[in-house]
Amino acid sequence: MNGRTPKLELLDDALLRRVLDEAFQLLEQPGIRVQTAAAVDLLAGAGAKVADGVVRLPRTLVEKALASAPKEFHLYDRGGQPAVHYGGDRVQFDPGSSCLNVLDPDTMRPRLAQAADLVRLIKVAEMLPQYAAQSTAMVCGDVPPEIGDLYRLFLVLWYSDKPVVTGAFTAAGLRPMLDLLRAERSDEELRARPRAVFDVCPTPPLNWSEFACENLLELARAGVPAEIVSMPLAGVAAPVTLAGSVVQHAAECLSGITLHQLASPGAPIVWGGAPAVVDMRTGTTPMGAIETAMIDMACAQVGKRLGLPTHAYLVASDSKLVDAQAGFESGVSAVLGALAGINMISGAGMLDFLACHSVEKLVLDADIIASAQRLLEGIQPRTPTLATGMFEEAGHAGQFLKLPATRQWFRSEIHLPSSVIDREAAAEEGASSTDTFCRARQRARELEAAYVRSGLARTVEGALRSAVEPHAQRAGLATLPGL
Repeated sequence: MNGRTPKLELLDDALLRRVLDEAFQLLEQPGIRVQTAAAVDLLAGAGAKVADGVVRLPRTLVEKALASAPKEFHLYDRGGQPAVHYGGDRVQFDPGSSCLNVLDPDTMRPRLAQAADLVRLIKVAEMLPQYAAQSTAMVCGDVPPEIGDLYRLFLVLWYSDKPVVTGAFTAAGLRPMLDLLRAERSDEELRARPRAVFDVCPTPPLNWSEFACENLLELARAGVPAEIVSMPLAGVAAPVTLAGSVVQHAAECLSGITLHQLASPGAPIVWGGAPAVVDMRTGTTPMGAIETAMIDMACAQVGKRLGLPTHAYLVASDSKLVDAQAGFESGVSAVLGALAGINMISGAGMLDFLACHSVEKLVLDADIIASAQRLLEGIQPRTPTLATGMFEEAGHAGQFLKLPATRQWFRSEIHLPSSVIDREAAAEEGASSTDTFCRARQRARELEAAYVRSGLARTVEGALRSAVEPHAQRAGLATLPGL
């Protein structure tokens, strides 16, 4: 008999049914605003009612779209091997995306991120097995904004073999990014073995902007996975109650899935989000708040009830430093997200309400994630008897250290963290000691120094450069930053 994988759900069946029922009601009244004519025409042609720029979706239309959405899919690494599994209760992590700032590890102050900072983060994340995927983590201040999304993806593909969580902030920016992916594999291979998933964000409440609609349609027709990142802000751009925000999240995801599946039934899509509560004292949106994690967990539970792959933003902190608050907030949400069985959890490395990245926090978060993953393994019966057999060998002397079972199983039973986590005996008086940030900074430097770019990456260099250089030249870049 095997052990039990721990699982945590916040909604009982009755409340979950109410969430879905009210989400379907919102899609009909008040309906959703759709900002592009092509999307409106597609929805209207399938039976939606359109009036005054508002689209009202009948439940039967939405349920048909849900029936065609895949229940699972994989992302593949550069070599074409499955590396990320979206579906079921599989839990994986990637760094947070799109930070403007980076925490300078020497001055301990934020500054505008540069291409070199993103390259450093990519290299460190590549060396940490806790991250199943990379992300386009930073907005590079030394790259013209009109090619910012494209260039971030270019740097990830240049330095990493892992799958990528990315996204385009404009409709015009998506196609060059898809062309960049085609530098590695053909259209058919891109459909069969996608390397990237693209975040697409509705605008709360219940709005789909022109570029978000166009991105959803383009991704569906290309067969490249889309990840809906609904962002209800409780009390400001969503109902103040946690349950009300979950309803709005569900309605926004359902409407996006409907549009996406009408464009290409069976195209892969993820039920994702980055909801938050609002601290009315400060006007901020604390991503480290327990209520933010609770909304994420409940939203994922709704997606799972519908049989869809899931995503959420967790493992982030609102602290401005990699300090006790950062560890507390990131640790709690990582464990809760893992217990909720969310397929892809984004946000590691992030500080200051998702505005700042820290490579040192990314390293610390890897140890937090490893502990959460150990928790998911649960307690397993490793030996023929649980304890009696070992007592027969050790007796009352209790010399368990000498037993073969101890040597065989201690690494499986007890997770051994990296050097960032201090488990040494107390230092002698007068001996030097370091804090967690210093140890994380040292480990980050070691990981970056140990990074070796794969030989396979060099075989596609020419194609990658050819895909990005014309755009870079038109934007005024004489050289490619970060190479």
